[in-house]
Amino acid sequence: MGYMALVLFWMAFEYIHLNWQLSWPWLTLGNVFASHPKWVQWYEYTGTSGGTLWVLLANVLLFEMLKAITNNRFTVKKTIWSAVVIVLPLLFSLPLIPAEKPNTQTANVVIVQPNIDPYTKFASTETANEIHKLVSLSENAIDSNTRLVLWPETAMSGFEVFDSQLSSFRPYQPAFAFAANHPNITLLSGIEIFKSYTQAQATPTARQYGDNTYYDDFNAAVTFKKGQPQQYYYKSRFVPGVEKLPAFLKFMAPVFEKFGGTTGGYGSQPESSVLQQPGQPYIAAPVICYESIYGEYVGTYVQKGANILTIITNDGWWGNTPGHKQLLHYARLRAIETRRWIARSANTGISAVINERGDILETRPWAREATLKYNIPTLTGITFYVKYGDILSKAALIIAALFVGWHLISIFKSRFMATK
Repeated sequence: MGYMALVLFWMAFEYIHLNWQLSWPWLTLGNVFASHPKWVQWYEYTGTSGGTLWVLLANVLLFEMLKAITNNRFTVKKTIWSAVVIVLPLLFSLPLIPAEKPNTQTANVVIVQPNIDPYTKFASTETANEIHKLVSLSENAIDSNTRLVLWPETAMSGFEVFDSQLSSFRPYQPAFAFAANHPNITLLSGIEIFKSYTQAQATPTARQYGDNTYYDDFNAAVTFKKGQPQQYYYKSRFVPGVEKLPAFLKFMAPVFEKFGGTTGGYGSQPESSVLQQPGQPYIAAPVICYESIYGEYVGTYVQKGANILTIITNDGWWGNTPGHKQLLHYARLRAIETRRWIARSANTGISAVINERGDILETRPWAREATLKYNIPTLTGITFYVKYGDILSKAALIIAALFVGWHLISIFKSRFMATK
């Protein structure tokens, strides 16, 4: 019963932790296999919760085996069970690896890595130069088959620009000109954008700046395409503290602001959405940075028709620490869960192309100005995990609740009997 409780409560904790205001799923146990995607091809059925269950069961059985050896009670049965639990998922993974097929895709994606210092890029005096740099890198990389150009998170930032002003805002005109000069290309970029409301329209995150005027600040993705209006996606999953404070920690806003955070918190949209332009082969899932850790959430983009995952991120905040490498590897798990190719644009690196098996096919190194062009195929079909989500975690949560209820009833019964 104790081991059962350990497994159930840990999995229930991880699922709850994915869905509350201080969510930091970076340390989810199932993420440990991110650098070994061939071991966990069955994530297309279970997601990372299957990996968590595997880790917990293997540790329980190995602990029992070691305890038996220590106490001179070694049994072949426990050894066999330990070996089965460790080896069987590995064997099950092998036949699930998708067969390699000839890449017949003629359209390509250009990924831009500008390598801009995130600690200075939000200064408006720098942003205009950075836009010219992004356009120049894009112009040098595209060809007649390019259909999508990807710029990183907050590539367009440093100004308080409202969405109604974007098309006429002078520093951002090079992006509009790039789209106008290349009518077959969609430019997808990270942007910081503002949106105003009346008091009646104001969202819970909106801040007041006039008698009857409110606004939200969004960390967003935007598309530029000749003859088409801008499409936006507003980031929904945030780094706690830095991008958004839980309601019960608002009193700590001045402290988090010193770490580069926003005291009011970013605005958001309640669910995912895809970015699609007429006549374009790519239906993009605009996954922004930290959102790429949330497997079930990323799956909702595919439910809405995404045939490619486009991850835009600004990992330079961490400097040259393991953080940017870990986030890159976590994306490999999203590729397996959704069976979609990934185009990843990282401001300072590591930008990459990842196939549906979770293999990193090509990268651009950390702290380098670079571009990456790749003929990325579009895939369709819905995996079991995308369709049904984290079934294992949800089941563990329900059983854990029943476990607690049964335990409370047992306590009540024993006390009631004792009083008789």
